[in-house]
Amino acid sequence: MMNEIRRLRKKSACGLRLQHAPLFIHVFRKDMKMKAMVLNAPKPVSGNPLVLQEVDVPEPGPGEIRVQVTACGICHTDLHTVEGDLPLPKLPLIPGHQVVGVVNALGKGATRFAAGDRVGMAWLHSACGTCSFCRTGKENLCEEGRFTGYHTDGGYAEYTVVPETFAYRLPEGFPDEAAAPLLCAGIIGYRALRLSGIQPGGRLGLYGFGASAHVTIQVARYWGCEVYVFSRGKEHRKLAEKLGAGWTGQADETPPARPDASIIFAPAGGLVPDALRILRKGGTLTLAGITMSAIPELDYTKHLYFEKTVRSVANSTRKDGKELLKIAAEIPIRTETISFPLREANRALEQLQEGKINGAGVLKIVA
Repeated sequence: MMNEIRRLRKKSACGLRLQHAPLFIHVFRKDMKMKAMVLNAPKPVSGNPLVLQEVDVPEPGPGEIRVQVTACGICHTDLHTVEGDLPLPKLPLIPGHQVVGVVNALGKGATRFAAGDRVGMAWLHSACGTCSFCRTGKENLCEEGRFTGYHTDGGYAEYTVVPETFAYRLPEGFPDEAAAPLLCAGIIGYRALRLSGIQPGGRLGLYGFGASAHVTIQVARYWGCEVYVFSRGKEHRKLAEKLGAGWTGQADETPPARPDASIIFAPAGGLVPDALRILRKGGTLTLAGITMSAIPELDYTKHLYFEKTVRSVANSTRKDGKELLKIAAEIPIRTETISFPLREANRALEQLQEGKINGAGVLKIVA
């Protein structure tokens, strides 16, 4: 490890940006520990499934970088993970996949970043790169795909590792806590927008107004779209109006005109008939959640006829991430965040579940 420290210091002498130096100049031993919120067994979030533990600091493998985490967004996928709604490929597990931090160590052959660079990590942790999906720009569907905070330990910790080719350079102008929600909420919302087929100047419906929708509306408004927001939460509707929604209401209400496309962010299958009922002929309804409750029986004539399309969104690609981060800087997107210390991850997830977070929740990691 002393050789690694010498290598990092040599890089510093050759022009390394030093604004994050206090975060990464440490001498690590193989037995060094870090704080992390660890899931040992899934259970309802009200039962505090995440436990603050000291665990080994991870070592970056070939082509990987170690990231010292400064902020990690919380997501409904984290909630589904800790409560066991998703089949878990590993336990114990450190959740979290909207990670912002600085490069702290370089694995063998890693050259894309320098120590001290600020980077982001997203849901897609790696893909095989050779299958038919990867070769055709659909790495999000790779059978060998691995996901951050699910197959691998994520950002509810002081340190984590990622293949350097799956880390993102973050645009300037976004504080760490403001950047974190862009890395899943932003990316998946952007992919959902693209798959919905909405055109600049079109009319868009958004169902549920949490972290993802509050970023998505800013992109849609930047494209000149009129946006209708459907949400049960009064405060969520107020935020939607503040961000440019032309109309807000609840799912069983009828807006002033039919949307050309709609996106359902809430994991509620019961919203599908409501959304299809008012969708314009030839429109697309995109389902952006990783899980969803049962979709009720649909009436073909009432809900699906006139060439309406229903499609899901599965994960995202690095191309989605790069494009979203570029447009986020152009707009610029402003994320509304509520911060929690790492040790309060259970409380943060419980507030997310109860709809008490207006915008996005972020864990602030302090090493």
